[in-house]
Amino acid sequence: MLNIRAITCNFLQERTYVAWQESGRCIIADPGCYDDAEIRSLCDLLAQEGLQPEAILLTHGHFDHIFGAKPLQDRFGGIPVYLHPADGALLGYSADLATRMGLNAPAIDFAWTPVQDGQVLEIAGMRWEVIATPGHTPGGVCFLERASGVMLTGDTLFAGSIGRTDFLYSEYDDEIRSIMEKLILLDPDIRILPGHGPTSTIGHERTHNPFLEPFNEPEEPFDPDLEPVVIRGA
Repeated sequence: MLNIRAITCNFLQERTYVAWQESGRCIIADPGCYDDAEIRSLCDLLAQEGLQPEAILLTHGHFDHIFGAKPLQDRFGGIPVYLHPADGALLGYSADLATRMGLNAPAIDFAWTPVQDGQVLEIAGMRWEVIATPGHTPGGVCFLERASGVMLTGDTLFAGSIGRTDFLYSEYDDEIRSIMEKLILLDPDIRILPGHGPTSTIGHERTHNPFLEPFNEPEEPFDPDLEPVVIRGA
């Protein structure tokens, strides 16, 4: 059974996830821990559950999702950090953006391992499928643990919303294509774990997310007594 715990980090209320099976080994996704107090909160959770991190998964490179990447990588023996290479160039911009907002810039000199669309990361007894979802950032990805029906969606898809595309490097058309072509057609029971806000399911977002209209209009029930559609000239 897959276990998931989340803590809320930094002033943007980012959701940092810890996922594990029964082995005591875990992954950390999008560690947004801004300061020492938030790092301690995460490490307290790991200690309470008896967990040893084996990797850090980054859905994208925005500062509110990477504040804790370098401190945690150093703390846990240089564990790998997985990031799509299209967001490698975004790290410097992200640090500058944090500074312009009056925040401490995240350390971006952590070592990271590139991932690509369709890759499967086998870590700590879990299999995380990489789904490239550019739009919010060029290298945004979602991580799907298909056997458990759980997907980390970062800032691509939220409960009732989608990721912003008014940032430098963002592209609205790519965002919509990523969601429509790669996420919404997945099993409706898959539970999504966004980078901000509450969880949801693919099925619920398919039919209720106002940013995905008209795709989310409920299907009409099939009526066998309706006259067939005739295409003139066919």
